[in-house]
Amino acid sequence: MKKRTLVEKKEIASQKEKEYYCQRLTKMIQCQTVSSKVEFPVEEFLKLRTVIAELFPTVSEKAQIQYFGEDCYVYCIQGKDTTKNVMLMSHHDVVAAEGEWKYSPFSGIIADDCIWGRGTVDTKTPLFAEFSALEELLLGNWIPPCNVYLVSSHNEEIAGNGVPLVLKWLEETGKTFEWILDEGGAVIDPPMSGISCKCAMLAVHEKGRYTVRMKAKQAAGHSSLTKQGNSPAVRIANFITKVEKEQPFLRKMHPEVKAMFEGLAPYMNFPMRFVFKNMWCFSGILTRIIPSLNASADSMLGTTCTFKNINSASNGDCTVEVFFRCINEEDLQKDLGMFYQIAKEYDIELEEVVENEYHKPASLTSKGYQYIKSIVEKEFDYAACAAFILPAGTDARHFSNLSDAVIRFAPIDINNQQYGSVHNMDENIGTDAVVRAVKFYRELLKNI
Repeated sequence: MKKRTLVEKKEIASQKEKEYYCQRLTKMIQCQTVSSKVEFPVEEFLKLRTVIAELFPTVSEKAQIQYFGEDCYVYCIQGKDTTKNVMLMSHHDVVAAEGEWKYSPFSGIIADDCIWGRGTVDTKTPLFAEFSALEELLLGNWIPPCNVYLVSSHNEEIAGNGVPLVLKWLEETGKTFEWILDEGGAVIDPPMSGISCKCAMLAVHEKGRYTVRMKAKQAAGHSSLTKQGNSPAVRIANFITKVEKEQPFLRKMHPEVKAMFEGLAPYMNFPMRFVFKNMWCFSGILTRIIPSLNASADSMLGTTCTFKNINSASNGDCTVEVFFRCINEEDLQKDLGMFYQIAKEYDIELEEVVENEYHKPASLTSKGYQYIKSIVEKEFDYAACAAFILPAGTDARHFSNLSDAVIRFAPIDINNQQYGSVHNMDENIGTDAVVRAVKFYRELLKNI
């Protein structure tokens, strides 16, 4: 891959401009839109609706707005060509803010050249930037060349029903999209040693979800007569230990992973640059050494699993749920064959398939992906740009059949501390990053 000439990162906004955007964003951060499976704080979500209407009156006036579920909303700005569509996404719910924070988690306080609060990274800043870009363009009498959809869910954090309801509606109306852009990747500090520049990571795929319940049965007779070391609970424990130790899952260079290393290779130090630029020769070695280089990269090479909800029944039977994150169904089936073989050694059997969900990756050659990538490279000209597979889940997964370019990238420049603050204490984002996000969406939309 041809190496882009990166430039030095420069200031793009005055202090006054940073304060303007961040003071507006603060109003959204102050809405405590915490999603929960237990309760839904209606007042806080309605408060955010009011804030959006006040901050973005032109969008609110010109958009066709529809609501789904408790508070999932779709804004549509009609374009010149009503047969073509693009979509921006960012959820407006947040996780609970626990622990001792440097600043109150819903204050939205601006300090230390950052704005602080739950949702600043995940994902009210991208949502704010999307609305801001649309508002500013519409105020300039901009008419988009195609329909622009903005979708925001109220329960993404709990894998809720908001976006699935939107999907059903879009399928019923026969909508397809040139591209769909949601959260996922970002502009981050180097994800691997040997890279000296920031990296703009565009997720073009996210791992599927597959959950099974496994059972170890109590032998016939009274549980007190069970042979020592052979009880269902002990067999489950030994089974988990062996799987964790052996990790019996395939590892290979999927096209999206190959694209990631090809995108980053020109910016690596020698000899890593040499190795990753010649993956045709070193792919076998790389699949063995990558786990020691980067845990996230390792998860992109194949299936991973976690064990949860271990329960012993009154009759002595013991069950455990196994949650798999997988790249595709074909590889998962091979992995399951090896997994079940280990289970058989401990007389453990499949009780139930709880969840089975796969999604297709974006096409790396699609016009939509190439277009989004070009804007990323333009607006973040100081960063290497690469595709990757997102280990976590997003709302975008539901729309993989509506577009060949479902991309997961939030245009926010964050450091390692800010990245680590997601779902953690002291979530914050730089004031400069807020302005950059707005500018990115303006460029993305006006150049469709």
